[in-house]
Amino acid sequence: MPTDSPAPADSPRTPSAPAAQAPAPFPERAPLPDPGPGPTLRDPGAPAAVARPPVPPQPQPHAPTLLPAPAPAAAPGPGTPAPGPGTPAPVTRRGYRAVFAVAEFRAVFAAHLLSLLGVVVSELALTVLVYDLTGSPLLSALTFALGLLPYIVGGTLLAGVADRYPARRVLVVCDLLCAVCVAVMLVPATPVAGLLALRCLVAAIAPVFTGTRMAALTDILGEGDLYVLGRSLLRIVSQSAMLIGFGAGGLLLTVLSPRGAITVTVATFLCSAALLRFGTRDRPARATRGDGGGTLLAESLSGARLILGDRRVRALMLLFWVPPTFVVAPEALAAPYADAIGAPPAALGLLLCAMAVGHIGAELFVGSALSPRHRSRIVLPVAAAGLLPLLVYAVRPGLALALAALALAGAGAAYVIGLDQWFVDAVPRELRGRAMTLLTAGLMTVQGLGMALAGLAAEFFPVHQVVAGSGIVGTVCTLLLVAEARRTDPRRRSCTEGRDGADRHVTSR
Repeated sequence: MPTDSPAPADSPRTPSAPAAQAPAPFPERAPLPDPGPGPTLRDPGAPAAVARPPVPPQPQPHAPTLLPAPAPAAAPGPGTPAPGPGTPAPVTRRGYRAVFAVAEFRAVFAAHLLSLLGVVVSELALTVLVYDLTGSPLLSALTFALGLLPYIVGGTLLAGVADRYPARRVLVVCDLLCAVCVAVMLVPATPVAGLLALRCLVAAIAPVFTGTRMAALTDILGEGDLYVLGRSLLRIVSQSAMLIGFGAGGLLLTVLSPRGAITVTVATFLCSAALLRFGTRDRPARATRGDGGGTLLAESLSGARLILGDRRVRALMLLFWVPPTFVVAPEALAAPYADAIGAPPAALGLLLCAMAVGHIGAELFVGSALSPRHRSRIVLPVAAAGLLPLLVYAVRPGLALALAALALAGAGAAYVIGLDQWFVDAVPRELRGRAMTLLTAGLMTVQGLGMALAGLAAEFFPVHQVVAGSGIVGTVCTLLLVAEARRTDPRRRSCTEGRDGADRHVTSR
C-alpha cells in the first residue's frame, strides 16, 4: 500500500513496577489496551470497551525509571513469540534489532517495502502513460495530484473499517482491491478517465490500509518502545523508497513500456497480501457495532468527531499535520528555485533528495541512540525549531547552503518518533484504527495543500521569499501548537493537581 505517513516515544526502556506487581518480567505498561492517563473520548459504539473492569494503578510511561533494570536473562531472544492484542512487548536495549526479532513485524515490514516500491514505480509509469495517451502536461500532473486528494475522502468516510473488522482481513482485502485496480489499468481499452478514476480509488483505499496497519502494530509490538521503533522503521522505508523507487522506475521505463512497468505493482500488491495473510495472526476487531447497527459511514464520522473533539488528541494530531504543511514548500518549488540560482540540471535531484536524507539520518540516530525518555523530551523543542532552517532562503542561498538547510529541515521531522508514543497513549484502543486512519489522511492532504499554496504564492512573490515565509508562518503556528500540547499534557495536569492537593493539606492543618 502507498505511503506511510510520518508518522506518534517516551516510555522507559526498563519501566518501573509497583512492589506488589506480578513477577512477569519487563511489563511495558498495563495489560489492558487503554494505558496512561485516561482519555476522555469514548466511542459509544464499542460497549465492550466501556465494560472493562477497574484497572489497578500502573506507572505512567512518561515517569522516570525508579527500580533497577530486570536481569538480562529475561530479555527475549529472536525466537520470542509476538505478543497478542493488549499484551505488552518485552523491551530490551537492542533498539531496532529488537523490533526485527518479532516475526510478525518482519512480515509487515517486507510487505510494506514491496508494495511501496511498486506504488512509486507505478506512479511514475502511470504519469508517463497518461502523457503518451493525451500529450497533456495538465493531465500528466493531475495523475500525481490524484494520489493525494482522495486521501481525505477515504480517511474520513471509510475510517470505521479499521476498527470494525479484524485488522488482518482489512489489510489483505485492501491489497487485493488495489491489485485489481492496477490490473485494470493494464487493459489497453481502459480510457484515460478510467485510469484517473482507478488512481483515485487506490488513493482512497491507501489511508484505510495505512491506518489499520499503524493500529495493528500496537497488537504486534505492544504500545511502548517497540511500537515506536517499528513505526520509525516504516517511516524510514517510506523515505528511502521515494529515493530508490523513482530511480528504479526510470530504469524500468528504459526497457519496458509504461504498462509493463505498472505490471510490477500488481505483483507487489499480491506479494504484500500473501505476506500479511500468512505472516500475521488473525486478531478480533477492536470495536463492535452498537446495538442499533450503525452504518459504516456513521461510525466513521462519529469516530472523527470523538477524536477531533478531544483537546489532547486534537493538539497532537495538529502537531503531526502543521509542520509538514509548510516544510514541503522548498520541495514544491525546487525546480523554479534551481532555475533562479542558475544551478545545473542535476541540482534539482539534489534539492529533492536533501530533505529525505536529513530525515532518515536523524530518525536513525534518535531511534537508536536516545532512550524513550529523551525522545519524549525533545518532541516539543525539535518541533518548534524544525522549520527555522528554511529562513536561510531569505538571503537567496546558493546550492550548497540550500542543501544544508533542507537537510536540517528534514532532520527536524525526528520529533515525530516521540510524538508517536504520545498519540498512542492518548487514543483509546477502540478508536485507534479510526484515529490512525484520520491521521494518515490528514497528513497527506495537508502536504498536498501546502504544495498548492506554495505554488500559488510563487506566482506573486520570488521563490526564495515564499520558502522563507513558509518557515516563518509555520514556526509561529507550530509554537502555538507546542503551547497547547504543554497545556494538555496529562503529566503536567497531574503534577498541578498534586501540588494543589498538597497546598490544601497544608492549609487545613
